[in-house]
Amino acid sequence: MAQALDIISRALKDIGALEAGETPSPDSVQDAFDMLNDMLDQWSNEDMMVFYKNEIIFTLTPGQTQYTIGPGGEIGSNFNGSISGNILTVTGINSGGISTGQTLKGSGIANGTTITGFVSGAGGNVNEAGTYTLNISQTVPQTTIQGYYQRPLSINSAFVRVNTQSSGQPVLNGGLDYQVAILALDNYNQIGLKTLNGPWPKALYYQPTEILGNIFVWPNPAQGEMHIFADNLLGGFTTIYDNINLPQGYTMALRWCLAERLMPMYGKASATQIAMINGFAAQSKSTIKRTNMKPIAAAGYPDSMLVGRAKDAGWILSGGFFR
Repeated sequence: MAQALDIISRALKDIGALEAGETPSPDSVQDAFDMLNDMLDQWSNEDMMVFYKNEIIFTLTPGQTQYTIGPGGEIGSNFNGSISGNILTVTGINSGGISTGQTLKGSGIANGTTITGFVSGAGGNVNEAGTYTLNISQTVPQTTIQGYYQRPLSINSAFVRVNTQSSGQPVLNGGLDYQVAILALDNYNQIGLKTLNGPWPKALYYQPTEILGNIFVWPNPAQGEMHIFADNLLGGFTTIYDNINLPQGYTMALRWCLAERLMPMYGKASATQIAMINGFAAQSKSTIKRTNMKPIAAAGYPDSMLVGRAKDAGWILSGGFFR
């Protein structure tokens, strides 16, 4: 498994800044390391460079139409677990769901600890006990842990899971799921009564502010569990010795794209090297984008934007009367 330092050394050799067998100076490593993290940060904004969509889960509070998401925001997870090395073992989830990129807070947990991947956890459900990998090795005994989601750049889709339990009857397979429309600002502004009461949300507007994102739901819900899907942000490396926990193809793309960005800094690449590195960088990114390409969505209209009665079972919670 390659480390960040390996990618940096190979990129410097590709542009001729290092000879075979040489090691880069501390200053060269730091410059390249900063460039590597900046590049990953930019890739989070590039369509189809992100390979994973986080499922963000939170329970709706009756009467609350606005929620904050991001480090320190309202939306997050609360669970019991312990840490040994870089493995988080979750024994029970109290609320929310666990996803990659979450920042962890709790007694004895190192600052900046984030979840980097699933091991046995989240095998068939995002909010389940199991094991997860972390970016920082440490030892933490069993404790209560808070997990904060990344602030999404945007929200791709969402649904709400509602409890269909009748009086004296069990919940039907955990509830029913209804699609939630993702609104643009202009569409959200067209809603005249934003505090209108309803059984559960039918639409959502997301405002990505600088630090925390704001999620607005409509109508004002009486119940429900929101499931929101957003692109996972590609987190930067903490140290040059961090292992690269990315899918196949990303290591080569990091190498050639980093070399491409370091060429102007060193000015040692010949015309032949420039053409070769540019070609390899473009090819490696194109390969990843083809792999991450999204299927074409079927055409349709969100129920919340249609005139007339919505196509869901909302009448169940309103007494069963049709209009």
